[in-house]
Amino acid sequence: MSKLTRRKFMATTAATCAAVTAASGGKAMAHSHQAQQLIHAVFFWLKRPDSQADRDALVAGLKTLAEIPEVNSLTVGLPASTESRDVVDNSFQVSELMYFDDLEAQSAYQAHPIHQEFVEKHSHLWEKVIVHDSVTV
Repeated sequence: MSKLTRRKFMATTAATCAAVTAASGGKAMAHSHQAQQLIHAVFFWLKRPDSQADRDALVAGLKTLAEIPEVNSLTVGLPASTESRDVVDNSFQVSELMYFDDLEAQSAYQAHPIHQEFVEKHSHLWEKVIVHDSVTV
């Protein structure tokens, strides 16, 4: 695994673990063996990374996605000013973290008109998007 790939993997894993712990109030979450909860972590790099207006527009647009019934939880974030380490990648400008009951719910979210409208209205703002989807174990 290359250093850059490992760095991104470690940063994403740490962010996801922190979010899961925070969402569960620090307690282990119970999950059904029949349906695996899907965690959808998305990182956005803006075309104009220094534009507060672009960042605010993207954040506002992301928050509308909470209206989609399949979205159990939505957190929108900005890079934290944490300690600089090889495993930390805070080069993105905005992130979102969503929880779905299962893969089918996440698929329905992708096709939902609110999500489609978000992409149509806001995709001009970003230069790059990275998505990390995972299922609970």
